[in-house]
Amino acid sequence: MSRPYRELDVFASGPLSGNPLAVVHDADGLSTEEMQRFANWTNFSETTFLVPPTSPEADYSVRIFTPDVELPFAGHPTLGTCHAWLEAGGVPTGELVMQECGVGLVPIRRTGAGLAFAAPPLMRSGPVGEDDAERFLGMLGLDRADVVDLAWIDNGPGWVGVLLPSADDVLAVELDPGTDRHFDIGIVGPHPPGSDVAIEVRAFFCAGGTPAEDPVTGSLQASVAQWLLGEGRLEAPYVAAQGTRLGRAGRARIDLDDEGAIWVGGQTATTVTGTVVL
Repeated sequence: MSRPYRELDVFASGPLSGNPLAVVHDADGLSTEEMQRFANWTNFSETTFLVPPTSPEADYSVRIFTPDVELPFAGHPTLGTCHAWLEAGGVPTGELVMQECGVGLVPIRRTGAGLAFAAPPLMRSGPVGEDDAERFLGMLGLDRADVVDLAWIDNGPGWVGVLLPSADDVLAVELDPGTDRHFDIGIVGPHPPGSDVAIEVRAFFCAGGTPAEDPVTGSLQASVAQWLLGEGRLEAPYVAAQGTRLGRAGRARIDLDDEGAIWVGGQTATTVTGTVVL
């Protein structure tokens, strides 16, 4: 069956500078196995499938897959899928677009600079145990003395956050290519005062036996904001850079609304349109 298909560039600061996303429209009727097989074939960090919502409050529902597993939530697929849904003629029932996914309903708003999603609550937070800390830092080639702070900041994928003294320290980290255990690690460090961006972020993961770095990661940007704003280490609004070591120039904008909710925004652009036979 032929289905509408789009590829998008998300959290970009210019052409082809963000994180690519594949979106399959009208995916109702596809099995989980068929979705996973296609996501493995695209080999993007995430591929999403638009299906009818089950909640009366939702405008659409999305299923999010890496090449190896389905995720309950991810940030750049949230913004990219919303862009694709709107571009295909989707009309929200309210002022906000309401996305349904594995973590429930995620509000998305349209801004002058693109789209922004409301950060979902952390599923796990607080200190990281010594055994886990030693393992995570070993993967990054770091010692405890190199680290300012270390905490669980999991909003679905399983993130642990590592705060380093500076952006240069973040960019210098080399992931151990021999590790084969599942992990989701985000590292962050501040840029000097007066810089165009406040922090540098990198995201490392291993879901299928091969460690990798993600170009720009909305879920991590959300949980980093919740962590560092909550501890008073940052002030919003701010802009975070990600993807630098991969030759990208991803940018995520973090805002706080009047109620104290954190919004993670960025630019989105369609790069490919067509159909896919699934």
